[in-house]
Amino acid sequence: MITGPTFEEMLHPHKIDPAIRADAIRALDEDPLNPLNLFNITWRDRNDKVFHVVLPKELTGVDANIVVLYGMGFPSGSHKVGAAYSVLIEQQLIGEADPDIHTLVWPSTGNYGIGGAFIGCRMEYDSIVVLPEEMSQERFDRITSYGAKIIRTTGSESNVKEIYDEVNRLRNSDDKIRILNQFEVMGNYRFHYHVTGNTLVELAGELKEQGIGSGKISAYISAMGSAGTIAAGDRLKQEWHDHKIVGLEPIQCPTLYNNGYGAHEIQGIGDKHVTWIHNVNNMDALMAIDDMDSVNGLRVLAEEAGRKTLVDRFGLEEGYVDCIAEMLGISGICNIIGAIKTAKYYNMSSDDVIVTVATDSMERYHSVMDNMREQHGALDEAQATAHVDGIFHRAGTDWVMEGTREARERWHNLKYYTWVEQQGKTVEELDAQRDPEWWIAHQEQVAEIDKRLMEERSQRSIAK
Repeated sequence: MITGPTFEEMLHPHKIDPAIRADAIRALDEDPLNPLNLFNITWRDRNDKVFHVVLPKELTGVDANIVVLYGMGFPSGSHKVGAAYSVLIEQQLIGEADPDIHTLVWPSTGNYGIGGAFIGCRMEYDSIVVLPEEMSQERFDRITSYGAKIIRTTGSESNVKEIYDEVNRLRNSDDKIRILNQFEVMGNYRFHYHVTGNTLVELAGELKEQGIGSGKISAYISAMGSAGTIAAGDRLKQEWHDHKIVGLEPIQCPTLYNNGYGAHEIQGIGDKHVTWIHNVNNMDALMAIDDMDSVNGLRVLAEEAGRKTLVDRFGLEEGYVDCIAEMLGISGICNIIGAIKTAKYYNMSSDDVIVTVATDSMERYHSVMDNMREQHGALDEAQATAHVDGIFHRAGTDWVMEGTREARERWHNLKYYTWVEQQGKTVEELDAQRDPEWWIAHQEQVAEIDKRLMEERSQRSIAK
């Protein structure tokens, strides 16, 4: 069976065997479907620099430093490939997944499914991705290119119940099916807690050396899809106890905000339920973001008139605009708006660093941008100016809910309806999540998983 890096090697790729690391870097450019690319699952580039960008205040309109960690540098073009790998390697190490026996099913609304197709097929598994039929065409094309099969369920981003129904049908139809559910399996949580979280702890120090911030991260902002990415906040809050974890969801589907529901256009988030792996009792605030603000914010970067307006009217450097135009997708814009709202809500200053994440990049949304132009016409300077001013500079502090004791209790209780009533969890399992030690126990499993993987490598080396 094919294996890849440990959690520690994903955090610190310089700890990978130098020969393997060199071969993996070559494969990234020359042979992107080579299994060696498993060793490129990291937030650091080939020069050991973290994939990040500091947004200019001319764009954000706030004094606080907003830093975006971007996922386009990962194999498959999204950091969700790290969660997919972590989920599979854990199952493989305990004997629950074997490429000679099992078919993998990846429930997803896009990027995790793409990551699962990449990981599963590179590790020689037959893979099936289950996702809604109304997701962007680029998602379906990428999954197919990696060699996985697709099952399309009805609806759009927020129709996760339909995904679960199909997954349960597959599970009941064949005992060789293995469901790798990002919304439930703690490997997703562990990847972001250990790899993303500790990468950010180290980045805070690197930013301070550059004169950005005081060596800490004041707030971490993440929209929730599977709620894997927001797990990095649990690590940051252990490092800085006054750190703020802020979750985001669409106004059009405000499930945690007011038990709301509905379809929306921010692909990858707002899935109309509270996921099992979301530590809601550690979240300090919830904010809701308008989906069309996120789409139109991306249009500014996608269209020539928008990019020109950012340069000519708002003073951004042309090369910088071209760079960020490639590295952001719709959910990335959503996260940036949330970071601006956070800076204003908590009155953060130039000493503060707020970090958020761009899960994927523009290459997943060209068809969406084309549809917007067909429906509304191309942007002109006046429209682009209005978007920058209205979406970014005037982002307000409406649609904000504090993470009070009562709010956290409601968020926790909402898990009951999906996980106990529908997905077979027990009330006792749900109640156990109220105890911080439950989450700490899962965090501490990272060391044991790495130990198992290293032992597996040693045994294979001896066998050879």
